[in-house]
Amino acid sequence: MPVLALTACSDQFAPSTAADESAVNAVIPAVEAVPARFGSLPVSERLNGTVIAENQVELYPEINGRITRVLVDDGDTVQVGDPLVMLESQEYDRQLEQARASFRAAEASLKQAQANYRELEAEYQRTKMLADEGLASEFEVVTLEAQMASAEAAIELAEARLEESEAMISEREEVLSKTIVRAPITGTVGQRNAEIGMQVSSSTRLFTIGNLRQVTVRVVLTGEMLTVIRIGQPVRIYVGSDETSQQVLEGTVSRISPFLNTATRSTVAEVRVRNTRDALRPGMYVAVDILYGESQQATLIPTSALFTDPETGREGVYVVNSKGADLVEPEEINIENTPQISDPLSVEFRTVEIVAEGRMQLGVMGIEPGEWVVIVGQDLLSSGRQEARVRPSNWERILHLQALQRQDLLYRVLDGRENEPVAP
Repeated sequence: MPVLALTACSDQFAPSTAADESAVNAVIPAVEAVPARFGSLPVSERLNGTVIAENQVELYPEINGRITRVLVDDGDTVQVGDPLVMLESQEYDRQLEQARASFRAAEASLKQAQANYRELEAEYQRTKMLADEGLASEFEVVTLEAQMASAEAAIELAEARLEESEAMISEREEVLSKTIVRAPITGTVGQRNAEIGMQVSSSTRLFTIGNLRQVTVRVVLTGEMLTVIRIGQPVRIYVGSDETSQQVLEGTVSRISPFLNTATRSTVAEVRVRNTRDALRPGMYVAVDILYGESQQATLIPTSALFTDPETGREGVYVVNSKGADLVEPEEINIENTPQISDPLSVEFRTVEIVAEGRMQLGVMGIEPGEWVVIVGQDLLSSGRQEARVRPSNWERILHLQALQRQDLLYRVLDGRENEPVAP
């Protein structure tokens, strides 16, 4: 972030307005500084992601009809099978009654066919006995056998019609059941598009339902990223555009599609996140950092310590000669605990070699851990001044200031809040 923006936020630590101190500061500027640290930086890839709910589905009716009741609204939690919408069912009730009537008729036909067969069977047995005694002709026996075969076929036909009627009842019952649209999953209802009196069809979206307690953030990966990004790597998700109140959630890469789009040469990765505080909402666009390693060990400085001289173009860091000075990094900075500004100390501009870059920190060579580096006020030293009065700051505050956007700083000034404490 440009030093100018950070300078605007540093007004809260401006020196006393006493005339004698103002005169001194007119010659020797006041700056803020923090001690350099030693360590490694997480290596990350900043991506943009889209939030979707677990099992997020759009709900459509399976039949055409007019809505008679809507039983849920946006934000309601439902369980699997809960009724959501009821459609007009009179027509489907009539169709079911017709199917049941057809079943009863088919059942009666079967009983009649069975009775007719039993009657023919009895007549056949009697005639067969008489024929064996020479009291009936063989023709009568053959005729009865043919009639029994016909009666048996009539039974099979009646049984088929009965089965058909049973199937029709099941079909009509299923259609009737679809006049009540039920929740296919357990989740939260949203994007309601159902109103009483609406005529709907199978292409009419009624709701969107999903589990908001567990969400997935989808990000696009290029083919090159697949060489370093793997399933299981930690992820940080930044919620909110106002970084003064931005939440950071943690998750892991849960899935990566192995197939790349032939046009864009990219694929999709998914990050599963527990959403216990409802910080994430489906459809949100969020910043995502995928952490895939650490840099080499080096001296660490805030990115705002790096300064480019506008006249010479030289890039480096202003280092404070703190020997003999009582500079201590404060644990907390607020109105009640404002660090005292030091007596004039010598400063030098030192070029550095950047060996690692993080989101808000740099790993450099050319500075020793523990040396104090100027992070606010470098522009006041660029005219060749070799002394400055130093107010100690801490890393938490400066990293927070670096997270502020230019527009956030402008709003703070316009609202008259430029002198309010900035919580780390």
